[in-house]
Amino acid sequence: MIGKVLGGRYEIVEQIGGGGMALVYKAKCRLLDRFVAIKILREEFVNDEEFVKKFRRESQAAARLSHPNIVNIYDVGVEEDENKQIYYIVMEYIKGKTLKEIIKEKGKLSIDLAIDYSYQIAEALRHAHSNRIFHRDIKPHNIMITDDNRVKVTDFGIARAATSSTVTTSSNVLGSVHYFSPEQARGGYTDDKSDIYSLGIVMYEMVTGVLPYQGESPITVALKHVQEDIVPPRELEESIPVGFENIILKAVQKKQADRYSNIGDLIRDLKKVKFNKEEPILNNNDNFDSHTKLMPAVNVEDDNMRSKKNIKKKKKRDGTLKVVFLGILLAFLLAFSIFFGYYKLKDYLVTEEVVVPDIIGLQEAEARKKIEDLGLRFVVKGTGRNDNFNPGEVIYQSVDANTTVKVDFPIEVLLNEGEALVKVPSGVNRDINDARDLMINANLDVEIEYEYSDTIPLDVVIKQIPESGSEVKPGSTVTLVVSQGEEVKYVTMENLVGKNIEEAKRIIEELDLVEGEISYQPSEEYEEGIVVWQSYEPGTELETKTAVDIYVSSGIEENTEEENIDGETGGEEVGSTEETPITFTLTPLQDREETSIKIIRIQDGVSQVVYNKKHKASDGVAIITLEGKVGALFEIYYDEIYQTTIPKED
Repeated sequence: MIGKVLGGRYEIVEQIGGGGMALVYKAKCRLLDRFVAIKILREEFVNDEEFVKKFRRESQAAARLSHPNIVNIYDVGVEEDENKQIYYIVMEYIKGKTLKEIIKEKGKLSIDLAIDYSYQIAEALRHAHSNRIFHRDIKPHNIMITDDNRVKVTDFGIARAATSSTVTTSSNVLGSVHYFSPEQARGGYTDDKSDIYSLGIVMYEMVTGVLPYQGESPITVALKHVQEDIVPPRELEESIPVGFENIILKAVQKKQADRYSNIGDLIRDLKKVKFNKEEPILNNNDNFDSHTKLMPAVNVEDDNMRSKKNIKKKKKRDGTLKVVFLGILLAFLLAFSIFFGYYKLKDYLVTEEVVVPDIIGLQEAEARKKIEDLGLRFVVKGTGRNDNFNPGEVIYQSVDANTTVKVDFPIEVLLNEGEALVKVPSGVNRDINDARDLMINANLDVEIEYEYSDTIPLDVVIKQIPESGSEVKPGSTVTLVVSQGEEVKYVTMENLVGKNIEEAKRIIEELDLVEGEISYQPSEEYEEGIVVWQSYEPGTELETKTAVDIYVSSGIEENTEEENIDGETGGEEVGSTEETPITFTLTPLQDREETSIKIIRIQDGVSQVVYNKKHKASDGVAIITLEGKVGALFEIYYDEIYQTTIPKED
């Protein structure tokens, strides 16, 4: 593939990666003069019609995703090459390493770095899930980390298509089994919670440096995902906060229903742990009624002895049974009355107590319902600003979670006003790369559009939307309109030979070409003022603004003879007036596609262009013959740069 050009613009430079489904190459975009990454579907899948259909559909869907933590997809296409098809996706080229490479280098990551990476991955998944796109192949190999620690999740387009062939293709594909959810291992239904499970495995590997399940074969590992419980990460690394461990354990529950209900809930818990590592983040998954309980043993022998004694005493009790029964009945009625009265009175004298739930990070409506369902009062005390929470979420509660209070106790809260706005910097008149970096550093997304411009240089920003100085939310998109330079237009050269000089100039101007060098030379065929030669032949396609040189007839050259000292013609010649041939060997420059070669003859004090043509490097050496008098000088120019002067000798 090296050296191939896809789509007429993407030149393959080198292979930079690969997996079970595709190979990844670095390529140069000739149109925009930038590097991109191109993922090319492996040949073994090209003839699988159903797979190709899913590949194209899912890759096009992924191209609609736009998020700072997701690798941008620029283009999707198919190329015909020697009776075979090449399916490819053009993506943003990321300078950095995969998360897998970083884990291998460091062994395990610091808690702060692991939480930060987890948060960015989760944000990427939240954006994808909101667009009904599920990744299905989250693993460190598919997560790029830039030099400034920004996470870039890739492989969205191919993930869903891969599910139909996974575990049946190659060992590369089977390598993903270490991060499979149980439902993927069983070949069952997958959804957003499958991504949550895989993210949990990635978090586990980041903080422990190892994978939770190992085996001699992919099938063995897959079965462990389905059957075996995970070893809690704190048993391998005690420094892991309890809260972060609980997030991991909740994410990797076997049953989809036992995991986080959505990626947003996981993000909320990550925020809590990020800013308070002592936060326990309880899973609340324990079903204590299902635990085995220790019951006291029943001694059968003691029961039998007790029964025999009762039989012996039975007769003795018969005599007084009626009297005793009456007394018991009266005592029972009295006790029941007291007991019933106590509970009736308890409703008025005793106040029920409840445990306050954790509502930090919940939206107002959800938090209110959670509080009021417990019989407590939900009181909005005001608002505040915390950039780590979304607008409308609870950022403060007056009573800490897990505190016991009486029913009807007021729980005061502060709601988040929203994220702090950022001021859009100015990218106008800057190079595209400088302007993009400026926006990214301001926590803004960038979208590039291109326009032709006669005044703004290539790759310089013409304008931006919104304008600089505007205040927007972090993560908002700024559109940079970038110059493509002057729009290239082509015209067809017309015939100028035989036309007078004024008409030739008019035609050149009407074609939006430029008047080049005009030289005069004698002609026996054309009268004075008529064009006898043009630098580009009729029918040639030329870019507008191209300079066109022409030769114009100066009329018939008059022959003059030197008079001898006797006043008669003839005698010894002072100088030869006869033009004789001279041969030139011309070699075009080899470092460019074509070279413009011009030869100027200086003869009898007159400079005249006698040769002006373009030579392609592929045509090799050209031999041409011109004419001149003895003593004439021929100056040779390559692309208007002087090369040498050759005199005409005998």
